[in-house]
Amino acid sequence: MKRFWTAVAVDDTGGISLDARPVRTPDRTPLILPTAALAEAVAAEWRGVEGEVDPRAMPLTGLANAAIDRIGPDPERFAADLARYAGSDLLCYRADTPAELVARQAEAWDPPLDWARTRYDVHFAVTRGIMHIDQPAATVTRLGDAVGALAPFELAALSPVVTITGSLVLALALIERAMTPDVVWSTAHVDEDWQEEHWGNDTLAVQALAAKRTDYDAAVRFLETLR
Repeated sequence: MKRFWTAVAVDDTGGISLDARPVRTPDRTPLILPTAALAEAVAAEWRGVEGEVDPRAMPLTGLANAAIDRIGPDPERFAADLARYAGSDLLCYRADTPAELVARQAEAWDPPLDWARTRYDVHFAVTRGIMHIDQPAATVTRLGDAVGALAPFELAALSPVVTITGSLVLALALIERAMTPDVVWSTAHVDEDWQEEHWGNDTLAVQALAAKRTDYDAAVRFLETLR
């Protein structure tokens, strides 16, 4: 679709209009945003379109569409799917060698696990290697309850953070402001940083990581506009 509009406006309900025509989601539902900050941020994406519409350049619009079309009809199911990450959280799978990496993981990953233990009154099983280890049922349930308490737009922001970092604990720490976005990012990429230091850069890996960072930053900005 090429740009056909001149003016982009935000109405009192949080809706976006293009030359007085309301913007709709892919499922044809009116695009109504829950906060003025998010509405203005989404409107800015539409104002910034030059030539053809590029969804990759409009990540906040995409997350809003997901909140309305994918999550809104059944938020409990979406939250339950996302909560499954509690059973395989990145922070619970540690290297057994070399000692430097083991120490670096412990330094970065122990504090958020300690935070979650206190915040949710849970315990974590931590293992060495990649073989799956079951987490206590109460841990999975309580972290799942925390995810289930979130609204659809919060879930839309949380989802890419969980999938990009591989950690539900880090995502919850971010949404509860127990960790800053940059600290969450660096904590989730201890292994990649260590490998880069010791083995150098791989062009494809660097490009993939940059794309993930772009998506992560968009999710963080989306979340911040909800507050």
